[in-house]
Amino acid sequence: MKLGIMQPYFFPYFGHFALIAAVDEWIVFDVTQYTPKTWMNRNRILHPKQGWQYLNVPLTNSSISIRTHEARVLDPTGAQASILGKLTAFRRHAPFHARVSELVRAAFAGAADDSLCALNVSSLRTVCDYLGVPFSYRICSQLGLEFPEQMEAGDWAPFVCNALGATGYVNPAGGRTLFDPDAFARIGVALEFADVAEFAYDPAPFRYEPHLSIVDVLLWNAPERVAAALRSNLTLEAA
Repeated sequence: MKLGIMQPYFFPYFGHFALIAAVDEWIVFDVTQYTPKTWMNRNRILHPKQGWQYLNVPLTNSSISIRTHEARVLDPTGAQASILGKLTAFRRHAPFHARVSELVRAAFAGAADDSLCALNVSSLRTVCDYLGVPFSYRICSQLGLEFPEQMEAGDWAPFVCNALGATGYVNPAGGRTLFDPDAFARIGVALEFADVAEFAYDPAPFRYEPHLSIVDVLLWNAPERVAAALRSNLTLEAA
């Protein structure tokens, strides 16, 4: 079983889904300290005039004093309305505007409760279903794992892999310096790093901006094209 382990991000970028497509099971890593103003409660799409703009999910308790799984959405209905309102600027030009708007509605409707984690998991599940990408996942805070009190950033992944009996682990290439390959070798886990090539597209008459939310990608591209690129743009390299 090859694992991917990431924090629960809100409609993350293309590379996040390429990583999901490369593993057998996804661990939603929601047990660490919550960090405000990150990709967990916001992401970016094009701005109709220039550059990009945020899609935000306001929280009732955005604070470093809570764990990620404790974060709660302030007003799901209002957040959804705000996001759909920003998408209307592209209604006349984006060929998949209607379908993406339905994805947003489905993500909010599919959240099990008012937690940010539930919303973000629903956004991942909804997009994966739309793209035909298998998404088998478990939520870390629900696994009953007993973590050591003191852990460095590079300790979490081998601990979870060992606890769940994984045989492989894939991490974005940007995290190479975090991990000791020997720590994985000692527990019989094959460590790989994923490089994901940029997925560029033409959002005419607007100007393309790289590394935006999957929401922006899907506004302008057929799901079949995106699904194929998740695999063709990904390169795995052993540690």
